Amino acid sequence: MAKQEDDFKKVISHAKEYGYVFQSSEIYDGLSAVYDYAQNGAELKKNIREYWWKAMVNLNENIVGIDAAIFMHPTTWKASGHVDAFNDPLIDNKDSKKRYRADVLIEDYVAKIEAKIEKEVAKASKRFGDTFDKKQFLATNQRVVDYQEKADAILKRMGKSLENEDLADVKSLIEELDIACPMSGSKNWTDVKQFNLMFGTKLGASAESAMDLYLRPETAQGIFVNFLNVQKTGRMKIPFGIAQTGKAFRNEIVARQFIFRMREFEQMEMQFFIRPGTQKEWYEKWKENRLKWHLSLGLGEENYRFHDHDKLAHYADAAADIEFRFPFGFKELEGIHSRTDFDLSQHEKFSGKKLQYFDPELKESYVPYVVETSIGLDRMFLAVFSNSLQEEELENNTTRTVLKLPAVLAPTKAAVLPLVKKDGLPDVAHKIIEDLKWDFNVIYDEKDAVGRRYRRQDAAGTPFCITVDHQSLEDQTVTIRHRDTMEQHRVAISEVKSIIHKEVDMRSWLQRMG
Repeated sequence: MAKQEDDFKKVISHAKEYGYVFQSSEIYDGLSAVYDYAQNGAELKKNIREYWWKAMVNLNENIVGIDAAIFMHPTTWKASGHVDAFNDPLIDNKDSKKRYRADVLIEDYVAKIEAKIEKEVAKASKRFGDTFDKKQFLATNQRVVDYQEKADAILKRMGKSLENEDLADVKSLIEELDIACPMSGSKNWTDVKQFNLMFGTKLGASAESAMDLYLRPETAQGIFVNFLNVQKTGRMKIPFGIAQTGKAFRNEIVARQFIFRMREFEQMEMQFFIRPGTQKEWYEKWKENRLKWHLSLGLGEENYRFHDHDKLAHYADAAADIEFRFPFGFKELEGIHSRTDFDLSQHEKFSGKKLQYFDPELKESYVPYVVETSIGLDRMFLAVFSNSLQEEELENNTTRTVLKLPAVLAPTKAAVLPLVKKDGLPDVAHKIIEDLKWDFNVIYDEKDAVGRRYRRQDAAGTPFCITVDHQSLEDQTVTIRHRDTMEQHRVAISEVKSIIHKEVDMRSWLQRMG
């Protein structure tokens, strides 16, 4: 656990040092769990968003995108159930006065059990070498089986208690597991209470006439209330999807782990409207499709897993998370949910307006069912960034810090470096910049020795360095250096654009989805 914490501190520090993420309002000592994306962070975030949008919207003829407002009529949130049921279980420690989410305390306890399983697997893998069968080991090693059974039993009990709103049993489980306050070590807990996560605000010119509103806690409802508008104006036929990216706001009890859990965050969601009765088939298809999208980025298949929900929302008939191995363990990255017809039916009921689809094949009208895919853009950013940050031992007994971002997502695709700041080399470098900047985000870097510049660009995540030297003046060639391998090749200036394009082209990356 200490190594995990140390690795995570390095991620946070690197994100600030290289212009990816800053604490919001830092000059005023910051605002808890609110962050600003810096110059490189804004580019990486934009590239992730575009990579999702291309795969989800542009490459699917039956999926379109919208951009709904953050403010919505307050009845929206009554209909969706957020006013009455958008709660997290809260528990306070009487001695430290610290507040926690009860379910997160229990999940962190389970994560420690899972870490023990990982440790046993690592020991066995080392012992048996190439003959090691991980699947068989997990199924037959008694210690591992006992660990897994204990973890499953804890999560199942918690899920059932939360589903039944048996908060007393949630507290009992915390006490039975002997869970202590992470800050103080105290086990003196209050009762568990429900805490509504929505931020309230006002709309109106005066306090007397102002309407009570909420900042949206999710982007999905903007899609549901626009379902019929999009369907009719786009002449969409079921099955079809509506996608959206945008900000959402939650008054998290304990916002923590850097940008993993924030109070202001961004979602990338798609609601897929289908015939009732076909939801299981589409649910499985979207689970498979979304995992392929993640794997296309090459972050390592072993870093993903599915987690089926023990506790289903009252409107869902199936739900699973794609979990990613963050520096602090496996945590939810994306959710795939079969939401039945709950959302559209509720908005029909509360608005008095029909939200039905006339199916020309069946010659009947019905309220469509929905399968949802929902991913946190900030969590995806953290997954990509933390996985890419590496320290490598080099042959000359030195180390380098390198941010091996997928080239398609990297904020800057290439840095152009004149070997020296004279003899016309900067002029050639600027000319290359002028040509490349129409196709890629590129930068000019002339400060320090070229070796130090290479290291700086490695740490910033830039896939290519293009060095202009005196030979460039003679034969119009440059040295192009690859970040991941550090290999250098002499190429014609006229070839540089196609070399970069081949590595960063979205088409070639997304075609890995098959």
